[in-house]
Amino acid sequence: MKVRISKEEEVVEEQPLSPMARVFQSPEVDYCAVTIVGFKTKFCPDVLLDALKHNVSKHPRFSTKLDGAKWIETQVNVEDHVIVPNIDPEEIGEDGQSFVDDYISRLTTIPLDRSRPLWDMHILNVKTSDAEAVGVIRSHHSLGDGMSLISLMLACTHKTSDPDNTAIPSLKRRQTVPHGLIKQSWFLRFIFTVGSTTRLIWNTVVDMLLLLATILFLVDTKTPLKGGADVGRNPTRFYRRTISLDDIKLIKNSMNMTINDVLLGVTQAALSRYLNRLYGKKNEEEGVLTSNQNHLPSKLRFRAGCTVNLRSDIGFKPLADMMTKDSKCRWGNYFSFIILPFSIGLQTDPLVYLKISKSTMARKKHSYHAALVYFIIKIILKVFGAKAAAAIFNRPVVNLTTCVSNVIGPMEEISFRGHPIAYIAPSNYGQSQALLVHYMSYAGKMIISMAVDPTVIPDPHKICDDMEESLKDMKAALSERGLL
Repeated sequence: MKVRISKEEEVVEEQPLSPMARVFQSPEVDYCAVTIVGFKTKFCPDVLLDALKHNVSKHPRFSTKLDGAKWIETQVNVEDHVIVPNIDPEEIGEDGQSFVDDYISRLTTIPLDRSRPLWDMHILNVKTSDAEAVGVIRSHHSLGDGMSLISLMLACTHKTSDPDNTAIPSLKRRQTVPHGLIKQSWFLRFIFTVGSTTRLIWNTVVDMLLLLATILFLVDTKTPLKGGADVGRNPTRFYRRTISLDDIKLIKNSMNMTINDVLLGVTQAALSRYLNRLYGKKNEEEGVLTSNQNHLPSKLRFRAGCTVNLRSDIGFKPLADMMTKDSKCRWGNYFSFIILPFSIGLQTDPLVYLKISKSTMARKKHSYHAALVYFIIKIILKVFGAKAAAAIFNRPVVNLTTCVSNVIGPMEEISFRGHPIAYIAPSNYGQSQALLVHYMSYAGKMIISMAVDPTVIPDPHKICDDMEESLKDMKAALSERGLL
């Protein structure tokens, strides 16, 4: 539909918001995505400005602004969206990373201007321990989910080793039907189908009842990691740690599981260590002395929201293909979430965390929970409006302790117009959770990116330490048993 705006006397195009975009435009769910990019060389801002001037108009979401329940195309002044602060060397001091962390944290308190496209980019030519310069990309979550935003980044970059080729990682869904079953008789296939369908229906019903309970009354145990409804309004700080992707793949192959299973197991082990240490310190301060090394409370309810990609084609595609109307890997917010119960407790065998995570993920994959959540939100949007849908979406977020996600990234080093990239760390802010954990693979590494509320979690680097130690313990346990 074409609409004429008399003030600027130009023709612009209106496009309706997708269901999840409408949810994210609500003040109750005002989430922003942050992608922190480290560069191996000092960054020339003119290169970025030139690239944006020639390409930003080609992407509808980055050249449109919100107007109620629709996107309206607008003229983009790139200089308004690219910020290169004048930095006094004395402000940086000896620790460039602290300066960068403080700068990004302040950004989380400054809302994006809704009178223009909801994104901006900040270039900090500040040397840190693992980068010569840092770029910060902010975009409102209504523009697209993590897969969409990373696809856009990949479209703007190229392989460092081969500047003529972009780095688009491939990804395929695992086969869920046992290969040997195909060769069995029709009766065995029938029995398997009936059993599988029964479990699918049962798992879905149980998951939806638990979701309803979480919306109404079921709240996680109050722990030192649990935030509150007001956490989303506090400044957020971002922390990052790099671990070996090869070690994760080694464990994955040895335990016959997925990378997501391994990451979930590492996360549970690390958070168990961290919380046990805090509860032990609390017991010491209260004069409660015990020889038992396990200081964790019994019956601890600790759950995480886990994002699920709903696209039928889960692999990355060229940006032009994602913008196609009938694409199986469309641009936008085509995701949902599931609720994962975390097993928080000290285990003498670190492999127990992996076995629990594998079992949990296998159970969740055999459920229509994620698809039904997306469908229910669409129905609520149509019947009751965006405010009601946002309230339904946000309620579980408030009652859960954390959120985890994993995004596959380029397997080779990439560059942006001659600027090699050292790391890519995606994250979010605005949620009512004190801890968000995001994983992203890049160039043979796995990058852990955490968003925390420092008033709730003052020492998040210790969680990163615990993740490293947990991964080492799992690898050592497999090695001792001759499984590597």
